[in-house]
Amino acid sequence: MLDGRIYNFSAGPSILPESVLLKAKEQFLNYEGSGMSVLEMSHRSKVYDEIICGAVSTLREVMEVPDNYKILFLQGGATGMFAATAMNLGSRTGAADYVVSGNFSGGAYKEGKKYLKDARIAATTEADHFTRIPKQNELVLNPDADYLHVCWNNTIFGTTWKYIPETGNVPLVADMSSSILSEPVDVSRYGMIYAGVQKNLAPAGVAVVIVREDLIGNAMPITPKIWDFAEQADKNSMINTPPTYPIYFIKLVTEWIRDEVGGTKAMKALNEEKAKLLYDYLDSQNFYKTTVAGEDRSMMNVVFRTGDPDLDKEFADLSSKSGFSNLKGHRLVGGMRASIYNAMPKEGVEALIAFMDQFAKEHKRG
Repeated sequence: MLDGRIYNFSAGPSILPESVLLKAKEQFLNYEGSGMSVLEMSHRSKVYDEIICGAVSTLREVMEVPDNYKILFLQGGATGMFAATAMNLGSRTGAADYVVSGNFSGGAYKEGKKYLKDARIAATTEADHFTRIPKQNELVLNPDADYLHVCWNNTIFGTTWKYIPETGNVPLVADMSSSILSEPVDVSRYGMIYAGVQKNLAPAGVAVVIVREDLIGNAMPITPKIWDFAEQADKNSMINTPPTYPIYFIKLVTEWIRDEVGGTKAMKALNEEKAKLLYDYLDSQNFYKTTVAGEDRSMMNVVFRTGDPDLDKEFADLSSKSGFSNLKGHRLVGGMRASIYNAMPKEGVEALIAFMDQFAKEHKRG
């Protein structure tokens, strides 16, 4: 890590690649000879058009997005897309299925109910405190639904989907906010993928939407123009002024994954290595506990606790003073959470494990 920087385990906004930050610093006052910062330039200018088109093309290249999918950069974050999904994709039958496997998928379902005639819970693991992902045979699906919605990685509860659910002819919609670009994705298996960028892609302020072309163009009449996927696709995501700087970072980060990491396959290998280090440590001792089902463990968000709320608080406080940021668990579940997104170096995980081990030795209970 660069001098003076700490290991940031925040669930979002989260750590960004150091080389990307350095490049943005180098270009901050004068982007490629334009004489101005990206923060200052008109979104209608030729130089910015090259930036946003570059962000689209590099993201398409790195994720291997098929030609019959549109890539949009929209405001409102993933939470805004809860509503936008229903309004754009839910007009054929007015029915949609939702798998509730955590807080954000539950939020998507609640938002969908506002706009759909028939929003159903196809499966939920709430009774298991969201410690696992439903299996295929637990999904009760409506064959006439306009889509099935899932949240691919649950940042709060530390679970992730390891299989793509079979939906028949029903389009699959996935919120991939906390897992996008962490591993290869067969985009063709999805009707739509969306993600808030503040975990693996860019500073907060924009949502990426990757949507199959045949699913757009039938938005509900109540759909705000700014969230009409067909209109935004026609205007290259620039009906109004877009979040110009986060989009610039999408271009930088996707170039980093392509040119420095070596693509999403290499990114997955690095992420699996980091996650294995931390989970192997957790499984090797009995001071810390994790209740997530082994087959559903997230490689992005690792949750654990000591079993003593006072000790958890002491851990969070001491870790913050020791060069580790944002290890306190989400308020809904308590405990601790280490978010080890793409930009977290292996050395950060190794340093965390060393700190955890020392803390355990100093607080060992009889």
